[in-house]
Amino acid sequence: MQQTLFTATSQSQIGIPQIGIPKESQKNEARVSASPASVSALQKLGFTVVVAKGAGAKAGFSDEEYQNNGATIVTQNQALSSDIVLVVNAPSDEEIKQLKKGAILIGLLGIAHDKPLLESLNAQGINALSMDCVPRISRAQSMDALSSMANIAGYRAIIESSFAFGRFFGGQITAAGKIPPAKVLVIGAGVAGLASIGTANSLGAVVRAFDTRPEVKEQVQSMGAEFLEINIEEEAGGGDGYAKVMSDAYIKAEMELFATQAKEVDIIITTALIPGKPAPKLITKQMVESMRQGSVIVDLAAQNGGNCELTKANELIVSKNGVKIIGYTDLPSRLPTQSSQLYATNVLNLLKLMCEKSQAIQESKESKEGKEGKLEIDFDDEILRGACVCKDGQITFPPPPIKVSATKNPADNLAKSGKKDSAKEDLAQKDSTQSSTDSSKSCPLRKIWHKYYSYAPLGFGIVAILAFFGICANAPSEFLSHFMVFALACVVGYYVVWNVNHALHTPLMSVTNAISGIIVVGALLQMGEGSLISALAFVGVFIASINIFGGFFVTQRMLKMFRLDRDDRQDSKTTKSSNAKSSSAKASNVK
Repeated sequence: MQQTLFTATSQSQIGIPQIGIPKESQKNEARVSASPASVSALQKLGFTVVVAKGAGAKAGFSDEEYQNNGATIVTQNQALSSDIVLVVNAPSDEEIKQLKKGAILIGLLGIAHDKPLLESLNAQGINALSMDCVPRISRAQSMDALSSMANIAGYRAIIESSFAFGRFFGGQITAAGKIPPAKVLVIGAGVAGLASIGTANSLGAVVRAFDTRPEVKEQVQSMGAEFLEINIEEEAGGGDGYAKVMSDAYIKAEMELFATQAKEVDIIITTALIPGKPAPKLITKQMVESMRQGSVIVDLAAQNGGNCELTKANELIVSKNGVKIIGYTDLPSRLPTQSSQLYATNVLNLLKLMCEKSQAIQESKESKEGKEGKLEIDFDDEILRGACVCKDGQITFPPPPIKVSATKNPADNLAKSGKKDSAKEDLAQKDSTQSSTDSSKSCPLRKIWHKYYSYAPLGFGIVAILAFFGICANAPSEFLSHFMVFALACVVGYYVVWNVNHALHTPLMSVTNAISGIIVVGALLQMGEGSLISALAFVGVFIASINIFGGFFVTQRMLKMFRLDRDDRQDSKTTKSSNAKSSSAKASNVK
């Protein structure tokens, strides 16, 4: 097994690095920073892993599962004293004191709104990487823990609202009467908003959504929701994956829209939040009072003040008119198993990136200085630079801005570029007309062509019709019927293939083997009737065979996508055998 060497500073150097998984100390936190599957993957990277006793119990992971995947069960203090410590939430002051100097700490630290924590970590000499500071770029999507947790929070928000709502989400017609569907408004179409939209729509609710960014309209509609718009055009993309602060006129129109919708909908999910900034107030007290009794508001921005004026963090309150306002801040922790698995994968991918960068540095240093490898935080990588908040006794937060080429609305791009290109097009058109007039003056035939070229398609059509009737008059009687079948086949085949979705072109090639086989059989029957006919039949067989062999090749590639490799089969067999052993051991203990 390949081993990676770790060094906390440029002067100290130790052997195989130890990763510690402590038990989360925050109240009501059920997640854990590593799953048994990620522990096995970390060992393949060359790390040794120790897990605090009972660290994954609330997430559904027993100590035996961690041991079966190669981890060692230790005390909380031993896990915190490791070379690399993986946490979910920021450690407490007591836990920071137990971290050894030069250790690497990785977790959702929330540095943007907790400066004292950053100063404590830096004073302790900790190299800290905050998962909520990972830049939102395409290369870092596999490490984006905020998106992973937001996805779960959006799903859980609908589940919590359905529990508090007291009625069906989907409409029904029963013998006892007609039940109308619930109407859901989702404010913010980010990761959490889209998850809420998809969940509410799958439960049968009528979903509406609003976002200041017009480019998310297609995403909202693809999830089955209605996208609400206001009649003010304003650029809303901030370039960092979040919406920017809008103008006063836009906010006024936005609030009028929310006031109208509050009177109509039953459930409101608010997700408007930019990390490190106070949450904007979108639902006022007057809007809550205008809602029907029994309505529900789930505020996903409660941790930063909330989008609703009446929201209280970590509480469910009921307004005077009977509207329930949910301000839970631990929604991802209410699905601890799923949250822990996704978060562990995000952390694992970040460590893989660190190992890759360290290996590259190792090779360059070995060639120059003859030194051994080190696990380092490479500031040349924009992901590691953005995630690192303090290193070697220096505070590195905030990181320098990253230039992100955000995709804008194509209509806006066309509108902006149209003005610039219109002058060029006019000049080009003038030049072309001027050159054509000059050339027509110099050549009489061109002058005649430019005068009558608009009638050319009509003339070609008349010639083609006359030629067709001439051929039919002299051709055999069977030619006309065969030609009509051929023409109809071309028309029908064209429209059938044209209406097939692009995503289905690959399986379509697999299905057309039978059609190409019919063509081959027909071409083979024509061979031997003449030299010209045999040559054409040979060409038909050759072209159809290309489609047949290509179809079988594509089919083979499709089937490989649904087959397990030998390594995967062995891993699955090993997992099943280990699970069987653990279950038998549990049964014997019960006996």
